[in-house]
Amino acid sequence: MPFSIRRFHRALAHACTTLFAALLLLTTGGAHAAEEFLDPAIAFRFEARMADPQTVELRYQIADGYYMYRERFAFRATGAQLGAPVIPPGKVKYDATFEKDVETHKGELVIRIPVEGSGPFTLIATSQGCADAGLCYPPQEHTASLSPGGGAASPALPIVANAPSSSSPGMNAAPSTPVQAPAAAQPSDLAGIAAILGGGRLLVIIPAFVLLGLGLAFTPCVLPMVPILSSIIVGEGQGVSRMRGLLLSVTYALGMAIVYTALGVAAGLAGEGLAAALQNPWVLGAFALLIVAMAMSMFGFYELQLPAALQTRLAGASGRQRGGKLAGVFAMGAISALIVGPCVAAPLAGALVYISQTRDVFIGGAALFAMAVGMSIPLLLVGVSAGSLLPRAGAWMESVKRLFGVLMLAMALWLVSPVLPPVLQMVGWAALLLGYGAYLLRKHRHWAAMAAGGVFAVLGAMQLVGAASGGRDALAPLAHLTGGAHRELAFKRIKTVEDLDRELANSGGKTVMLDFYADWCVSCKEMEKLTFVDPAVQAKLADTVLLQVDVTANDAADKAMLKRFGLFGPPGIILFDRSGKEIEDSRVIGYQDPSKFLRSLAKLP
Repeated sequence: MPFSIRRFHRALAHACTTLFAALLLLTTGGAHAAEEFLDPAIAFRFEARMADPQTVELRYQIADGYYMYRERFAFRATGAQLGAPVIPPGKVKYDATFEKDVETHKGELVIRIPVEGSGPFTLIATSQGCADAGLCYPPQEHTASLSPGGGAASPALPIVANAPSSSSPGMNAAPSTPVQAPAAAQPSDLAGIAAILGGGRLLVIIPAFVLLGLGLAFTPCVLPMVPILSSIIVGEGQGVSRMRGLLLSVTYALGMAIVYTALGVAAGLAGEGLAAALQNPWVLGAFALLIVAMAMSMFGFYELQLPAALQTRLAGASGRQRGGKLAGVFAMGAISALIVGPCVAAPLAGALVYISQTRDVFIGGAALFAMAVGMSIPLLLVGVSAGSLLPRAGAWMESVKRLFGVLMLAMALWLVSPVLPPVLQMVGWAALLLGYGAYLLRKHRHWAAMAAGGVFAVLGAMQLVGAASGGRDALAPLAHLTGGAHRELAFKRIKTVEDLDRELANSGGKTVMLDFYADWCVSCKEMEKLTFVDPAVQAKLADTVLLQVDVTANDAADKAMLKRFGLFGPPGIILFDRSGKEIEDSRVIGYQDPSKFLRSLAKLP
């Protein structure tokens, strides 16, 4: 992006935040009009230099009446490797905002950081401070260009996140609640993502997020889009070609990517996840009914298409006979973004945090779009292979269409399962499996079809027997009868921030694990069924207090809990040490298999 355009974007963002701050001051009736708060650059003067070729020395001159938070310091560098910073002990005080003891610094603060590097590098320092009068500033970043041999630093450039750039002290002051800065306590993969975004280089960000998206393409949140797109291509009939399949795939993927990016940007700017708002019975039910309608077309009940008049106009505009079809495919891809939206993984969390802190919609949106493109690569392969892998004509094509119709019905049931009681889920799966199994056994005489029909019928019968006998797990319908049910972790449910503080204070000197869960969170179910049941994981957590907050309702208490830790939605796991403080660099965002989760738990003291 040309420098002048990028500077225009930043100027526009700063102007908008300045206007918002001015309106905020006006609407609050000048509550702080009598106070004269310093510009943050004056209240917290920053200097950086090389104390020796292997050590960076940072110096903060904190004005009288102001203080800085110890836990808000974070440092990273481009072009060099930083060691653990040496920060002098501060004064511990009770902070009413966080409702806990925090370590603060006043006066002059000198921080020394080991550095490994042979050439010039750029240091980025993050910090946050407040005034004794009760006003807190947003997190700030300072950059300094340093050289191990020269010892001198170029002037440090402050970059204030979520703050206007006006020189007026009032305009630089944030509301009294400090902005959460989770970057200091993110796991290493999130730190790497933050470093990529912080560099601001699109030539690095876009390829990296395409690869990250490709890694997410095989998760339970993205894989369901494959049968949706496949059914669309199969619905084209025997005349579909590779180019036509690719065109349909690109159209579908663009619809998904654009809406997914828009939802992510909106979530980042709002400072909270939007997935929970979309995971309600009305939205999920409407989408499920649309998928059922597509499934019925696979069974030959009718042909799904746009009105003839609209098709004619679209075809005339594009010069193609089937132009109207593409508009519907694009819309289906856009709606399918609802499937991907609830999955909070490390790349998505990193991009949302970046947008929320910097308000840089261009960089953050480009990262989200690139990630969506990576997630779409399997969909494009489905389109390219359509011409060679799908049967062309005859009874096989009809059988394939019915198979995809069944897959669409399964998709609809899976989509509404978060809002259905477990017994209804099992009954639904029983009806679908028994019905398709009976169809295969009745209509086909080929041994493979009959064998498949028998398998489906048995699986459906297991669901039915499990539901009738008290089972409530569709993934293991008979586990309660066979004794094969895994012992689950015994979490204690909490609801509010006050509940959490009370549990941390009364942990009895034990470590604490806080798990964020929601009924609609696919990765949460994966952690529950695949990771938490692992004997090694359970042994590691035997002496740890296990807390869980269910944010399914997405009410005010749920939002407050998420906001406290800067999370945009579940899954998220926070680890606390024996004194009740969050363990630095230990957060778990998204699904982790038992082996990886055990490596995360290794940070427990």
